Amino acid sequence: MSAPQHFGWFLARGFGPHGWGHPYLDWDWRWTSPELYQQSARELERAGFDFVLIEDAPSLGSPATIDTRVRHAFGGPKLDPLLLAPYLFQATTHLGVIPTVNPAAYLPYTAARQFSTLQHLSGHRLGLNVVTDTGSARHFGDAPQLGHDAAYDRAEEWLAGIRALWRSWGDGALVADPVSGVYADGTKLDAVRHRGEYFAFDGPLNAVPFEHGEPVIASPGGSGRGLAFAGANSDIQLALAPLNEKSVREYRARIHAAAVERGRRPEDITIMFAIQPTIVASAEEADRLVVAAANPDDRALTLIAQRQSSDLETDLTGLDLDAPLDPSIFGEHVSQGSIRRLTGDRDLATTPLRAHLAALARLGRISDRSGFVGTAEEFADLIEELGDWGNDGVLLWGDLHPVTIHRTLDELVPVLRRRGILRRDHVEGGLHATLRAF
Repeated sequence: MSAPQHFGWFLARGFGPHGWGHPYLDWDWRWTSPELYQQSARELERAGFDFVLIEDAPSLGSPATIDTRVRHAFGGPKLDPLLLAPYLFQATTHLGVIPTVNPAAYLPYTAARQFSTLQHLSGHRLGLNVVTDTGSARHFGDAPQLGHDAAYDRAEEWLAGIRALWRSWGDGALVADPVSGVYADGTKLDAVRHRGEYFAFDGPLNAVPFEHGEPVIASPGGSGRGLAFAGANSDIQLALAPLNEKSVREYRARIHAAAVERGRRPEDITIMFAIQPTIVASAEEADRLVVAAANPDDRALTLIAQRQSSDLETDLTGLDLDAPLDPSIFGEHVSQGSIRRLTGDRDLATTPLRAHLAALARLGRISDRSGFVGTAEEFADLIEELGDWGNDGVLLWGDLHPVTIHRTLDELVPVLRRRGILRRDHVEGGLHATLRAF
């Protein structure tokens, strides 16, 4: 039997028009109705998943690129995932729910109170995916648009302030003794007077202490500053890295070193590598899909261009496929990481757009580690291999839609369970207990 690993589901498209652009739109689920997400959450809990994590981008981007973002519903619209969380908690018993939150959008006291409320109401199953998207700052009053590292500085101050408020009820402050008639001892409350670089507020928080720990903190990011933030603050680190032994071990070592540097233990952080597999019934079917994707036609390239246009806030769909990209088309607001995901290590001056899009359209086989198309057994082999390298868990990637979930998990869950990789039974005590169960 292999060692168990943690599994989460990443709702990568956010709380938006699920099914749009896919044949399963005709299942007639309404994306603005909670039933779609509640049904999906039930299936994930039954499968033994630890949590669902919901991406978010509160902004539609710069005014000049809004049409590019919404035309094919890749960049928006999106509703607020924090407000979806109660519906998912209502539909499940053990599944953690981790909405994405942006420190620029929530004042610390308001955030601490709202998150505390959801933590209590959910049975301590709330997580928070803290992101530092700086492009959204213009929507939030006086919040300044900061540089990359400064945005992480603000996020750290924000989170430290929220935690101070959560902890403003000291030991013994909550009495709740019906005999004496004393509910709380106000002398044991901390006033929490915070005056920082980005925030100023007073406590104590108008809430009560948690029984099973504070909300779980998750974070993405591979930059040095992002990894430092994770080392200091995160319970879950969302990892995007090549899935070879050298890369996986080096990434984990960097996260663990960042944790130790901030006085934490390596095991305090659950590292989850994000993967979007295509699970098929046979090796022959996998080979057919890979061959078919090797030479994508113009229609397939157009679909890739639509997605990339949204991510890059730059319309690629009207460009000449056979001409090189002019770097000047990308505005200053476009991250270099997003551009590199499109262009890879190919030379911009000589490589036509067609080659960049075709590289993204091509698929590879799980069996030879060139991609993520394969059978459930082949994918389980990959997960076992990751476990041999010390991996904590995997974040599967796709729409939170029953069709997507069943397509990915129907054959995979039994295989993973037979091998001892995927849990059969949940534990009590909330999301922290789930993460620390093994």
